[in-house]
Amino acid sequence: MADNAAMDYLLLFTSALLAATLIPAQSEAVLVGLLLNGQSAFWLLIAVATLGNTLGSVINWWPGRYLEHFQDKRWFPVKAASLARAQQWFQRYGWGVLLLSWLRDCKEICVTAFCS
Repeated sequence: MADNAAMDYLLLFTSALLAATLIPAQSEAVLVGLLLNGQSAFWLLIAVATLGNTLGSVINWWPGRYLEHFQDKRWFPVKAASLARAQQWFQRYGWGVLLLSWLRDCKEICVTAFCS
């Protein structure tokens, strides 16, 4: 029984981590399923999901924060014009843009639009 509980927490952590990155995952569905199952502690599920989501967000933040330093390299995946357009857009709309990241699939659309 302990192995099943550990696997439940690992599955939730992994799905929350992936959902916070650009990889599509449904951590909410996993969380609700585990809550309805009733064999795991509510607050522990919330803590594991929060930890996975936070780590996934940090994983997304790091490249966004530091990879711009490599924009002059040939392998850099974003064209200079696209990067400049994205930076202007974020400077123009500011914090309001961050609200879009909470919408389902919006982060993927925004990244795709600015990287093409």
